[in-house]
Amino acid sequence: MPGVSGAGPRLPEGFAAVVGRAGVRSGPGDDVMVLWADTPGSVSSAAVFTRSRFAGPSVTLSRARAAGGRARAVVVVAGNANVATGRQGEADAVELGDLAAALTGLHPSEVLVASTGVIGRPYPMVAIRQWFSSVVAGPGAPGGGVTGRSGERVARRTDRAADLAGAIMTTDTVRKVASRRVGPASVVGFAKGVGMIEPDMATMLAFVATDAAVGPETLDGLWRAAVGASFNCLSVDGDTSTSDTAVLLASGTAGPVPDAALAAALREVCLDLTLQLARDGEGATKLLVVTVRAARDEDQAARVAKAIVNSPLVKTAVHGGDPNWGRVAMAVGKCSDDQDISPDRVVIRFGDLEAYPALPGPDGLAALAEVLAGDHVDIDVELGTGGAEATVYGCDLSAEYVRINADYTT
Repeated sequence: MPGVSGAGPRLPEGFAAVVGRAGVRSGPGDDVMVLWADTPGSVSSAAVFTRSRFAGPSVTLSRARAAGGRARAVVVVAGNANVATGRQGEADAVELGDLAAALTGLHPSEVLVASTGVIGRPYPMVAIRQWFSSVVAGPGAPGGGVTGRSGERVARRTDRAADLAGAIMTTDTVRKVASRRVGPASVVGFAKGVGMIEPDMATMLAFVATDAAVGPETLDGLWRAAVGASFNCLSVDGDTSTSDTAVLLASGTAGPVPDAALAAALREVCLDLTLQLARDGEGATKLLVVTVRAARDEDQAARVAKAIVNSPLVKTAVHGGDPNWGRVAMAVGKCSDDQDISPDRVVIRFGDLEAYPALPGPDGLAALAEVLAGDHVDIDVELGTGGAEATVYGCDLSAEYVRINADYTT
């Protein structure tokens, strides 16, 4: 395929993509991406979105279009969230979808729109329109490879997931891509997000493509289960974005595969991306994994685990390698509505080492500090209220996180 660049997994059969730079965000790099199923026949889709009351026009538009499970494309703009932009923002989101529809030859109702970046600023629609015009007019359209005045290739066709991951980044430091095989089919995903991450569906965007053939109703169930076990178990800073979007497209070109096998592959891809998102959290130096066991039910386990992973005091202790297990106990205790939690039954461990109720002495604290010195820290808590468990994923909290977010728009 002309113009292919990047490395890593290729998109599944039946998909095409264009990436490029419209100048939406400052600095170098791509900031527009269009992914679509270009195979004839039935395509299935599933999508989940933020439940923020300040959700942007991209979310509200795409939520309505995704309802039927027959979306065929997604267009993403990076560097501008198009949130809190009023009627103009709504019109711009519709136009962005129309531009992508013209590029791909699809009906606008089949195109989902996603956006990420600064809140409260209108799209630079003149630049976006010019970019789409250049793609449509370019050699080998769509996306044959258009060169701008500076000599930079402003648009190109690609079949590499890494190129798509690069085009949706904001403050990310690495591209996040994952893939798995399911018999004759493949599952390929890419994502972005390092801050404002506490998905509630699901700033986090995730897109997965597969060439497996599966109906929209089944696909929706598989996707919601995969998202629930991965992205919804992720937290970087406890803040839910206005733009969170997670989309799954299935071209069907590889034929049907067993539902259980596809479910496992989707979950593995999503969990892989989740861990990459956690490791790349703004200012992060450590992956933090919190598991709560022996809980009354999964909701209680997840609630307590999130209280721990979201605690600034726990996160800063992990960053500094301070074995202050009392901060974990504090976080558990904050769940005051869970009146069946009793300190007499709670057990706290760092890695495999018990910190409470064993009350470690100097040697024990030194051993706990060794666990916290690694770049992957596991905190394990038993509640003693039942037999359920949940695991959530996050990162430490560093001074760099404060610097990045203090200077984000300046």
